[in-house]
Amino acid sequence: MRDEIDQFQARAVQPFGVNPAGVASHAKYVAKLRFPFPLLSDPDRTVADAFGALKPAGRNIRRSVVLIGRDGRVLFAERGSPSTGRILAALVE
Repeated sequence: MRDEIDQFQARAVQPFGVNPAGVASHAKYVAKLRFPFPLLSDPDRTVADAFGALKPAGRNIRRSVVLIGRDGRVLFAERGSPSTGRILAALVE
């Protein structure tokens, strides 16, 4: 997603990363990997649980991509690392 940020911005899509790490850890991670989008802290895994991204034991998180429309509807949801084209195609369906 980092390398394709211009495609998301052209479609007015704001990417976010969400994981249980703390804010200070996120700041270091963003600087190290040069992420052009914010990381949000989910220490209680509430967001991960709400989107079905918790692994069965309930502690570890499965990489997932969720695209939410301005009206709050989930437009796209997939585990793993789907392509940018696959994600953005959900905007025209």
